[in-house]
Amino acid sequence: MPPPVERQRAEYDLALLAPNGLRRGRSTGSCATAAVRAALYWLLAAIRVERTEVSLPDGAHFISVPVQQVGSVDAQAAQAEVLKDGGDDPDNTHGATIVAQVRRNASGEIRFFAGDGVGTATMPGLRVAVGEPAINPVPRQMMRTAVAEVLAELCPSAAARTAWMAQGFDLTIGCREGRRIAPKTFNPRLGIVDGISILGTSGIVEPMSMASWIASIEVYIRVALADCSAADDAIAYLPGKIGRAFVAQLGLPDRRSVQIANFLGDALDFTQQALSEQRRRLPVLWLAGHPGKLAKVLDGVWDTHSSKSDMAMQGVTRVAQTMNAPRPLFAPALLQQMKDANTVEAIIELVRQRDSALSKALWVEIEGRIARLAAARMPNVDRVEVRLFDLDGGALGVLA
Repeated sequence: MPPPVERQRAEYDLALLAPNGLRRGRSTGSCATAAVRAALYWLLAAIRVERTEVSLPDGAHFISVPVQQVGSVDAQAAQAEVLKDGGDDPDNTHGATIVAQVRRNASGEIRFFAGDGVGTATMPGLRVAVGEPAINPVPRQMMRTAVAEVLAELCPSAAARTAWMAQGFDLTIGCREGRRIAPKTFNPRLGIVDGISILGTSGIVEPMSMASWIASIEVYIRVALADCSAADDAIAYLPGKIGRAFVAQLGLPDRRSVQIANFLGDALDFTQQALSEQRRRLPVLWLAGHPGKLAKVLDGVWDTHSSKSDMAMQGVTRVAQTMNAPRPLFAPALLQQMKDANTVEAIIELVRQRDSALSKALWVEIEGRIARLAAARMPNVDRVEVRLFDLDGGALGVLA
């Protein structure tokens, strides 16, 4: 076992439980990096490591990762295996074996390849180009750092280190169970074929965290935007299933319809960030769903989960009150019933039964207000259209 690299970094103790009392784990990116390190030790110095330190992307910590197997492939390549431990997170790749093969090349570069069980990108909009292995940028940088660290440990001089770096290495990352696991992930819909993705932005898996869910929404959004090229192209966001039939009628491809769950604010911010990075505009963004979710933005609420926000009845009622000027449309008794309603669906029925035309006017107004609030977060979107539906999927405001 080589001596550890001298560093000013602290070990990230995975034995310490997360705030929710569950175990943290290692990302596939961290596992792949550990396997690269172990294979490189064997290839360059015939040193077999049973554990190795992986530097985390934060620049301040490392984790100690056990290595299962190490050995030679041939005179120019070595291979190592690391078991993925996702902690207590319900991770599809938990228990999978991540494999890294390190081979000398003559290019002077570190190149990445997809081994068996790691996918390849076939659609634009991902963090990697079409045709590239589905190894995200942060894990790639972790592996580049690992190569530099191992060379620094093994090379007696800067000149020798430079010579080794000039030689270059091919890093082929695989997953023994990847082809079986991949259909359980988002990869098939994202156009990643033949295996899993090597992921991770921190190197650590937070158990039961919303971070991975939010991150997947960002990927979906980038794929949806990448599919837009024409002047009238559009994408649609839905908090849930309500509104799905309407979006289908728009004729949008499936990849341009994104389920955003409760993360409306994050979805809009991801959209603006991607458009800004690409210096482009999106002609139309549709928001379709039940006002019980979408109307929460009337109160400045952008994370619509019930644990993070109150229900939307007060915001809806407040809009009705403002519509009473310059002439009264909503009788005081109806406004009071709306204030006392226990759900937004109850308000829908109250107003609909009183006056169908008034009901339509109310929801058209609310759709417009939601659209304006959403548009303010996305200056690179030309137009935001909101369509609201009741629990049966019936249109409340504008029909088309």
